[in-house]
Amino acid sequence: MSKTKKLRSTKAGLPPGTLVHIGERKTDRAHFGLIDYDQNGHSEKQALSADEAAMVQQSHATRWINVYGAHQPTDIFPLGDRYGLHPLVLEDILNTSQRQKIESYPDHLYIVLHRYEIDGERLELTLDQISLVVGRDYVLSFQERTSNTWAPVRQRLRNPPGSLHRGGSGMLAYSLIDAVVDSYFGVIEQINEHAERLESEIFGRPGPNSLEGIHQLKRCVSQLRRNLHPLRELLGTLHRDAGEYFTNDVHVYLRDVYDHTIHIIESLEDLRELATGLLDVYLSTVSHRVNLEVRTLSVFTTIFMPATLIAGIFGMNFKDMPWLELPAGYLYALSMMGFIAIGMLIAFWRRKYV
Repeated sequence: MSKTKKLRSTKAGLPPGTLVHIGERKTDRAHFGLIDYDQNGHSEKQALSADEAAMVQQSHATRWINVYGAHQPTDIFPLGDRYGLHPLVLEDILNTSQRQKIESYPDHLYIVLHRYEIDGERLELTLDQISLVVGRDYVLSFQERTSNTWAPVRQRLRNPPGSLHRGGSGMLAYSLIDAVVDSYFGVIEQINEHAERLESEIFGRPGPNSLEGIHQLKRCVSQLRRNLHPLRELLGTLHRDAGEYFTNDVHVYLRDVYDHTIHIIESLEDLRELATGLLDVYLSTVSHRVNLEVRTLSVFTTIFMPATLIAGIFGMNFKDMPWLELPAGYLYALSMMGFIAIGMLIAFWRRKYV
């Protein structure tokens, strides 16, 4: 499909809570899926419409509704009406240029996450916004397009009942957040591989593409760092202030996700320093190579300077000059030039200038 993008200026002057999609349209239409579950089992429905997802009777203790590609108010309004979502929540779901954050409302939490994919060759990041609405017996998730980020969570719900089935909406929300955070490790690994290839290239024979690769690496790492710091704040707030939605058992897991986030941020700091170091090495390598070329040119210029001097002397228009009248004078002059040049070349070679 052709991608179109609406900017924030589209909403200029409109009252708060106005439902207008902001961002890039990444799917043709919205797709709804529903899973009800508890410790006794689960039931699943896919390919639902917005009205069907809102009207299906809840058959188990906890419900998870996932939406791919909500770009129209009609895609989210039935769910908003069914679960009493605040108008600002519905507005933020349609505005896909939000920073990662958490907001608390009387009977639900609203969480914004970012999911990244990376083009390993060009090192370009693709960002998708994920919105989570966590209630006491339900979780609503909204993604910009289809992905496999939460496939392991779905599979766990399809397996025989375990801790996820018994943990309610809090354990489900943690599992979804954990899956998103874990996806960052794959992105970090791809960036590391790119950095290693770039490092080998720079320590070999760097070219113009090496400099472009360094700038791509720095830009990619800076973008991730800028967007991941709010995630650390989000998880800290979730751990401190969202006790009514997360039991003590789930808080232990939330601390683990927080530790993962700290590890990712530290990895990005290392990559940032590596990118800066690679730039310094590149500039030093290029400067050293230029110096070597200039030195080589200087050596050859110096070798031929005596020959130029001798030729200049014998080119002067004096009537009486040594060797001018001799038949072998020309050979004498050439021999002198050659001996001096060879002597200087040997001297430079011993000093390792050539």
